[in-house]
Amino acid sequence: MAGSEHRSVYCFKEWMRLQAQDLDELLQALAQNTDNNKSEHVFPQLVEKSITHFQDYMDKRSNIYHGDASAYLGPRWCTSLENSSLWIGGCRPTSFIRLIYALVGLEVKSLIAELTQSSTSRNHVGQLSAIQLSMINNLHMKTVKEEDKMTSRLASLQEDITDQPISIVAKGSRQVGEPNGEVEHALDKHDASMADIIEEADKLRLRTLKELMNILTPVQAVDFLAASKKLHLCIHEWGKKRDHKHGRN
Repeated sequence: MAGSEHRSVYCFKEWMRLQAQDLDELLQALAQNTDNNKSEHVFPQLVEKSITHFQDYMDKRSNIYHGDASAYLGPRWCTSLENSSLWIGGCRPTSFIRLIYALVGLEVKSLIAELTQSSTSRNHVGQLSAIQLSMINNLHMKTVKEEDKMTSRLASLQEDITDQPISIVAKGSRQVGEPNGEVEHALDKHDASMADIIEEADKLRLRTLKELMNILTPVQAVDFLAASKKLHLCIHEWGKKRDHKHGRN
């Protein structure tokens, strides 16, 4: 296994281990949530811990993909199921918000219209106030616009692979795939541009999650993070089983 891939696999496995560890702590805190005074201190700490782990993971993998960006657009260390839903090297930032909507149990289009009154005693994600839902809806619309801009940029970068000088050199090559300094330079430049957009996508993922945590109460944030981590871990395990079923591992 190449050096960068070995580091990528280790980084990913460590991230999944932390996900499972954080999930256990979050679920334990929710199960023991009987002391309001205690939850005011413990829950914010758990949320901050999860955010810090996410930030650390973003930073560690950034040091790797800035030398091998293409590997992160279809990582071999992820399952086929996971790769089928990737957006620029990770989850869509709006997937955080769509999970909120799923937990609330309402259709996205009628979410704000159906709930018009706030509540003073909200605990779990499924019990959001109208004010919170309005703020989440605004965050959703803003994030979709940012995603669309990055998707367009990625499309342009993908189209660059058929532009000069790569296409011209390929056409004029005497042997398929023969070494060429001009092509290597162009591919290195292309990889660097891909790394930049992955980094921007990671920043959007982290920023969206932080803004969402600021909208939720500490108890709601812990409830959401537990659901999010459990979903991520489940998809990974389901993906491994499906890959094994189809002989892909």
